[in-house]
Amino acid sequence: MTALMTESEIATHRAHAQAILNGLDAAILGQSALTRLVLTGMLAGGHVLLEGLPGLGKTELVKTLAALTGLDHKRIQFTPDLLPSDITGTLILEEAAGGGSRKLTFRRGPIFAQVVLADEINRASPKTQSALLQAMQERQVTVFDTTHTLPHPFFVLATQNPIELDGTYPLPEAQLDRFAIKAAVTGVSTDTLARIIMERPDGIPAAAKAVTTAQEVSDLLTAVKRIALPEAVAGYIARVVNATRPEQSDAHEQVKGSVRWGASPRAAIALAACARASALLAGRPAVGFADVKALAAAVIGHRLVLS
Repeated sequence: MTALMTESEIATHRAHAQAILNGLDAAILGQSALTRLVLTGMLAGGHVLLEGLPGLGKTELVKTLAALTGLDHKRIQFTPDLLPSDITGTLILEEAAGGGSRKLTFRRGPIFAQVVLADEINRASPKTQSALLQAMQERQVTVFDTTHTLPHPFFVLATQNPIELDGTYPLPEAQLDRFAIKAAVTGVSTDTLARIIMERPDGIPAAAKAVTTAQEVSDLLTAVKRIALPEAVAGYIARVVNATRPEQSDAHEQVKGSVRWGASPRAAIALAACARASALLAGRPAVGFADVKALAAAVIGHRLVLS
């Protein structure tokens, strides 16, 4: 059993996480709830999906987060003509050094980065979207029968437009289930909008500088796993997730009538991990029921298939 962290350890890790959060809030004005939710998903070791109309700062949020953490990052602009090999990489024929025989060499795609920005992910075809399935779950990709390990840590931070917009494809359920959190990006208040207009004529925040190292981010992920999860809270998470499944004998009538498929065990694992991350951000050594309640909708909502 992993030893619980001391108060000084928690304080150190919380300070690193707070530095990232402060940097996000300085760049993305008036969206403190959103930035905290995104960082929570990342500290939980999960992937995050941001949904909102164009121009709300989704891409800027992800770029800023990658810069603040000091992680290697790549951007993939999803378009209808994007191919799976454009993401994972492919084999190319290269001539050996000094001439002579040629050989097939694997050329890595942009998926080989610690932070991958999948911009407007739902503008690519379902075939191309499926190229992310193995990477997001197993942290590796297989190309021509050869499996390649992805960097550690590895996060996919994706943006998507509402599916009602022209030229978009709904994400497959299997891919949605791989996102720990789905967050809705909305507009800001009038005061915040006025501040953006005054301070940022071109709409672009100042370039963010790294406030942590890759090793410190890795240490944060390890620290989250050391946050205690009381048995009572674990049971509560299990009941919350099972309550979304219509096949359960004690399921609510509204669930039986409105939900075709409920949340999977992956949702319960993600909810527990995000609750741990939330506790660490608050400087607490153990998860509370409030952590679960605050995150349940963001972790479970996008996994439900309605009738």
